[in-house]
Order: sequence, then structure tokens, then C-alpha cells
Amino acid sequence: MGHIEIKLEEYLKVNGISKNKICQNCGLQRTQLNNYCKNKVCRVDLMILAKLCDYLDCSVSDILEYKK
Repeated sequence: MGHIEIKLEEYLKVNGISKNKICQNCGLQRTQLNNYCKNKVCRVDLMILAKLCDYLDCSVSDILEYKK
């Protein structure tokens, strides 16, 4: 069975983006963002995903990847 991998941590490192700035600008708690970065999220909040994509000016496929 396949799974979805959250590639947010990698995206932030490659693009030199600060977690603190994301938390401030997206209204997220650091714990929430870290859970997304460390793939500890079982159910993705679409509102959070939309905020991240908007702030990072990226698409969902830049952050999420389906793995078989």
C-alpha cells in the first residue's frame, strides 16, 4: 500500500526558508510546523496546506509526494 510523504523540511532547506518566518506569517504554532516537517501528521489540514503553499509560492506537489 502506498503512502504520502511530506517533503516540507527538504523544501525549506533547499530554498533557505526560516521556520520562524513561516510560523509568524502563516499563524502556525512551531509544534504544528515541526510535525509537518517530520512527517508526523496522519491527517493533513487542507487549510494549513493552503497557507503553506500560498506563503511559499509553491504547489501541493512541491510539498507532498505519493510513494508506492
